Amino acid sequence: MTRLVYFAWVRERIGKGEEEIVLPPSVKTARDLINHLKTLGEEYEAALQFPEAIRVAVDMEHIEHDEAIAGAREIGLFPPMTGG
Repeated sequence: MTRLVYFAWVRERIGKGEEEIVLPPSVKTARDLINHLKTLGEEYEAALQFPEAIRVAVDMEHIEHDEAIAGAREIGLFPPMTGG
């Protein structure tokens, strides 16, 4: 089981702040994860429709979309951070 945590408008569009899911063996990178989640329903598709805009953190460390997520205890998905 992998704990997924959603932030800001990603959370709002999916309709939950977190969940635990079993990832298929084909999900090896952050990009694979986003593509997999988009298949789980309309709310995921809406939240992740612009995957390049989604930031990913594995165990609280930011990673790029092509980096591996193997062994992650927690994966956070959130929109770009804005300053102000």
